Amino acid sequence: MMCDHDAKQAFSLHFHAPGPGHDAAATTGSRRRRLWDLPQQCHCPVVGVCLPLETLSRLASKALGGKAIASDYEVHVGAVAECVQRNRLSELMQNELDRRYARKIRDFRSAKNTQALQDMWVEAVRQSDVSGAFWAALTHPRCDAVLQETLCRDMHMIQHQAGASLRTDITRFNALQHENGILTRELAKAQERATRIIAEKSTEIAHLTTQVFRVRAESIAKDSRIAFLTEDMAVLKASLPDLETITRLQKKIEQMALRQSTVDEQNARLRQELASARKLLAALPNDTSEAAKAVIAGHAEPCIVPVHLHHKTVLCVGGRNGSIASYRDIIERVGGRFAHHDGGLEDSPNVLDANLAAADLVICQTGCISHNAYWKVKDFCKRNGKRCVFVENPSATSLMRGLQQISATDSDIPATNDRSAPLMTTT
Repeated sequence: MMCDHDAKQAFSLHFHAPGPGHDAAATTGSRRRRLWDLPQQCHCPVVGVCLPLETLSRLASKALGGKAIASDYEVHVGAVAECVQRNRLSELMQNELDRRYARKIRDFRSAKNTQALQDMWVEAVRQSDVSGAFWAALTHPRCDAVLQETLCRDMHMIQHQAGASLRTDITRFNALQHENGILTRELAKAQERATRIIAEKSTEIAHLTTQVFRVRAESIAKDSRIAFLTEDMAVLKASLPDLETITRLQKKIEQMALRQSTVDEQNARLRQELASARKLLAALPNDTSEAAKAVIAGHAEPCIVPVHLHHKTVLCVGGRNGSIASYRDIIERVGGRFAHHDGGLEDSPNVLDANLAAADLVICQTGCISHNAYWKVKDFCKRNGKRCVFVENPSATSLMRGLQQISATDSDIPATNDRSAPLMTTT
């Protein structure tokens, strides 16, 4: 705040004429003016602008040898009054100003005339850096009375503008403070919600973490059990070298048991039909023709004609799985040894060569055999001179006819060319 001066002095400065009792600023020489060399109207802006109140109070307390008990205004007025002459307080203020604005003082030394000094001051005002520039320009050796008045006038207006800006800033500050209070309350509510959500999520995460650990433990336990069982299985397999063969034989036994049950059902049904036919035959009159009785007894159990295979091995390749038992019964009734290979459907094709080599007679049922097995049987029998009969119909009757052909050839019994010539007779 600028101190009051008389109107005459202000008007004389305004018209660039020094007032009475004030000397013009020096325009020659290189010595900077001291604080007590400045006119009295310059002391108020220098003390008010260039020295902060805290620093001014500290310097006043130091000059008085104790703490100054006074208001900020009283300290300011007292300091301005002491600047008129050189004393303890004015020297302290001079030293503080030179120390605080030493850089600005060095910068303003480059001004060699009043115009250059004024230009530097204008640039400092434009950049809003006036405190150090005001002190450096006011005490510069090239600062005359006109420039000194200009400096004081500009600083006076800057202080007014600063006061207006301060009032605007205070109003804006109050509005911002009110808005800050509202935002602070909203922030507190948001933080409370965030804290509550974080607590809920932390509880949920802890629960899920517990579940993850439990699932991992269960998985590890299962993996451990699987590993132990795998090791036990490996030990068991090592102790049973024929485990795969046993397993395959067990599957084959199950299949044969299933086929046996099917054959038993067929035998039971045929026995029932045979019993019914016999009852019907017994109920016919005695004079019924033999042909009619033969027709009625068409399902009677056949008996093999007196043909003997003399313990020869008969290999039957192919045929229905359900008829294997019938094939075996027919072969064994005429004195032969039965051997069977399914033609590569289930049995290994590599076993077929061994079966062909061990057989004396071969009956190949072409309707139930693979192509590879068919050509293998044909080629083997041709190369080794094996007797082989190819039967198209995979039935027990066809098997009987094939045996009839082979047996007739071996015993030099003339066999009929009729494919329907029976190997069995009915009773």
